[in-house]
Amino acid sequence: MARVTDEEVRGIIEATEDEIFSLNPFIDAANQLVTDLCSGDSYSAAKLRLIELWLAAHFYAVRSPRPSEEGAAGGVSVKFQGQTAMHLEATIYGQQAMLLDTAGNLAALNSGLKSGKRTIGITWLGSEIDEIVVED
Repeated sequence: MARVTDEEVRGIIEATEDEIFSLNPFIDAANQLVTDLCSGDSYSAAKLRLIELWLAAHFYAVRSPRPSEEGAAGGVSVKFQGQTAMHLEATIYGQQAMLLDTAGNLAALNSGLKSGKRTIGITWLGSEIDEIVVED
């Protein structure tokens, strides 16, 4: 279940009145990622909520980029924030989510995405093996 609401995300993303569709898909994606990567780090519910809030805003900003510079001298121009190759660093919202995740889970994910490498871990839940016996 999502930790944040559509209204809370709109409070930081500055969605315009033209953008009246639901932010729930972005919230759902952020919720899943925060649950998978951050919920085992002894974070308080309030901290998980903050990370999810900024991450949901990031996902929305990737879909609808925020202008970083606008001008009208010599013709209308607009420059947008970030690049897709920057992943979570592409928006100020993703950067803030990584900052709030002090355990570094989102930063590690971002680094792996940028390098094209991912790490897979295996946890052995069995007991220690003292001796291996092979019978003929």
